[in-house]
Amino acid sequence: MENKKELRNWLDAFNLSHPLVIAGPCSAETEDQVLNIAHQLKDSDATVFRAGIWKPRTRPGNFEGVGALGLKWLQRAKEETGLMITTEVANPHHVELALEHDVDILWIGARTTVSPFIVQDIADALKGTNKPVLIKNPVNPDLSLWLGAVERFYKADVSNLGVIHRGFSTYEKTRYRNNPEWQIAVDLQNRFPDLPLILDPSHIAGRRDIIFDLSQTALDLNYDGLMIETHHDPDNAWSDAAQQITPDALIKYTEDLRIRKEVGDDAAFKNKINTLRTKIDVIDHQLIEILGKRMKVADEIGELKKAHNVAVLQSKRWNEILGKMILEGEEKNLSEEFILRMFKAIHQESINHQEEIINH
Repeated sequence: MENKKELRNWLDAFNLSHPLVIAGPCSAETEDQVLNIAHQLKDSDATVFRAGIWKPRTRPGNFEGVGALGLKWLQRAKEETGLMITTEVANPHHVELALEHDVDILWIGARTTVSPFIVQDIADALKGTNKPVLIKNPVNPDLSLWLGAVERFYKADVSNLGVIHRGFSTYEKTRYRNNPEWQIAVDLQNRFPDLPLILDPSHIAGRRDIIFDLSQTALDLNYDGLMIETHHDPDNAWSDAAQQITPDALIKYTEDLRIRKEVGDDAAFKNKINTLRTKIDVIDHQLIEILGKRMKVADEIGELKKAHNVAVLQSKRWNEILGKMILEGEEKNLSEEFILRMFKAIHQESINHQEEIINH
């Protein structure tokens, strides 16, 4: 698979003056709920109405979707509002039913993307379709696995493709439900700049209060659209209540989000430099996260030293670290002076942490 301008044709055909917005509830719950939300989104920037029909849950017993019945509700929402409709498909039977009900766009969920066997089955079921197919990143942070799923559809003559960045699972507790790992999406974007890239901030956030900031970061990184879970009564949603926003909130978000337009050379320069600066911001955030993890390990070492009455400063170990980091820094075109300053500061912070533990 090679990057080519034609990858954008399906999105360009919408002739939008703003990034693509896909909005709607996590799950279709009732016909009234689906129609209520769709009508509230009718006059918003949303082009596509989303709703989960089949919901793969981490554990059985939670609401797992209304099933095929909900497809009729989506059809009615489409007829009454003019919005396009989309839902997740996880096997060939889902594909068959979705196509029978004229679903406009299909998406492949994160749990499905991890399995090349299932992806291939779905790709075979969709062979030659002209309907756009959007592939969410796999739950684990693996760019090759993500691209492999895209390539399986491409080789099945599915010409209208896109990807959805919804974050990655982690055992560690962070501020996100799923870590964004922005660099993975940026790497994909660099390899296939014309493959439409859409952010799903709802699943990254896991809570509604940071959805706007995540959406802004995506637009600053030149993403092509947003998929935002939207519900008329989010707190009482049957699934993922904490990460859904109201249609009114969505409308406010789309009004407030900053979208840069290229007009002349100066605007092009500003657009590019702002994109690069946003990438720096993302990496800086990752640096802080990594440094925080390093200090937690330093704290554990401090506790161990305290228990065994061992001195905080271990000069031999420190000199070994410094020498190794200088060599590794040279390979990354980082000066010895910079490495020395940086690791001395890190080392001093580690000592401060350990002294605090040992002396209290």
